[in-house]
Amino acid sequence: MIALGCDHGGYPLMKEIIKYLDENGIAYKNFGTFSEESVDYPAYAKQVAHAVADGVCEKGILVCGTGIGISIAANKVKGIRAALCGDVFSAKATREHNDANILAMGARVTGPGLALEILKAFLETPFSNDERHIRRIRQIEE
Repeated sequence: MIALGCDHGGYPLMKEIIKYLDENGIAYKNFGTFSEESVDYPAYAKQVAHAVADGVCEKGILVCGTGIGISIAANKVKGIRAALCGDVFSAKATREHNDANILAMGARVTGPGLALEILKAFLETPFSNDERHIRRIRQIEE
């Protein structure tokens, strides 16, 4: 199951993400927000991050205007490796090398077509399990 969260700036893109997930039969839990009314992104980032860290959801998707603030907030939760991605290569690399468990995107900087390609790459790319990457992740977590 995928945990979803966004603020008002990310809401329009999140609607596109939800449509993609629905069309592809991918289960998700939506933590909101549910409109373009102004909200504070840390609340949504933390809900998604805790759902992932606690094992309620396997991965998370977060969207705000730039993706920056929401990823910073998510990374405050122990065990979270949220990666802000604006291209497909980065989405694949962060899964393969960092075992990122949350994808963050910026709705005001990444169009919906590219965002869905990034999402697909993130969801479909497995962690490499290479010893060097496992070692580096351990160092991050220390």
